[in-house]
Amino acid sequence: MRLTTKGRFAVTAMIDLALRQDNGPVTLAGISQRQDISLSYLEQLFGKLRRHEIVESVRGPGGGYNLARKAQNVTVADIIIAVDEPLDATQCGSKGNCHGGDHDNGIHCMTHDLWATLNAKMVDYLDSVSLQDLVNQQKQKAQDKPIVIVRHGHAERTIS
Repeated sequence: MRLTTKGRFAVTAMIDLALRQDNGPVTLAGISQRQDISLSYLEQLFGKLRRHEIVESVRGPGGGYNLARKAQNVTVADIIIAVDEPLDATQCGSKGNCHGGDHDNGIHCMTHDLWATLNAKMVDYLDSVSLQDLVNQQKQKAQDKPIVIVRHGHAERTIS
């Protein structure tokens, strides 16, 4: 079980959006360029995020996307679920037919409860992390970057 590109890209794009939305609507082209994510892929993801009322679109010149609710009210689980990302470690997709189509009697495999419990823990964790938490983490990383002084002759430049 793993989180696919769809989930990773959706969370990454939402962090980018939340970091920049104070300057007005954020364009998907900008997110695409900064995060190296295909524009057409972002359009698909943001269509789903808009339908789940996580983002709202702004049309016209200067348009783009804004968060539809405050970043502290959007969880990673909200984002992952909105883009149809499965969070399921069971072999059967939580359908109860762990032994495949031939065993449609709902008999669980011996490890079904283990994986089902992992599913619940994953959702609980992702539901406990807000988009604001991730934004704050990125802002802190930016502040903690070391400053390098480059000397050329007598001139000095500070690069952060």
